[in-house]
Amino acid sequence: MMQRIINIADIELPPRPAAYAPPSDRFDARSGQIAARLGARKLGYNITAVPPGKRAFPFHNHRVNEEMFFILEGSGSVRIGAETFPVRSGDVIACPPGGPETAHQIINTGTSELKYLAVSTQEMPEICDYPDSGKFLVTERQRNADGSVSGFRHIGRPESAVDYWDGE
Repeated sequence: MMQRIINIADIELPPRPAAYAPPSDRFDARSGQIAARLGARKLGYNITAVPPGKRAFPFHNHRVNEEMFFILEGSGSVRIGAETFPVRSGDVIACPPGGPETAHQIINTGTSELKYLAVSTQEMPEICDYPDSGKFLVTERQRNADGSVSGFRHIGRPESAVDYWDGE
């Protein structure tokens, strides 16, 4: 029988794989996956830990999926659309799907690690926009029986698009 309960103290937070996104001057995080371990199907959840002065992800919005963040430890700020708000332990952040007005980014502006529970719907395909860099992401993925992930993922910029008939 699949385990249905886990204590967050038992979740290991390994560094993000360098092949996915190596640490940089602005971005770094450790993340422990929870959802797959518990057999979740429609929601994804993980614990993310962000070092002081860093962000886990670029400023982005989801056109399909909704996210919620619960700050477990530490303090920082969250950018949502054109505004920035302080956050601290106990705060809940709602990030519904939408355009640039729903773009979000959690930043550790504190002096200790910022740790949060991230919960997301897992609808596919997904489109994300990155307002700061003018990029977009289109992804269609699924988790395989062995726990691996497969599918399609493309990051680009609108100006790099090809004509519908290109190469036909």
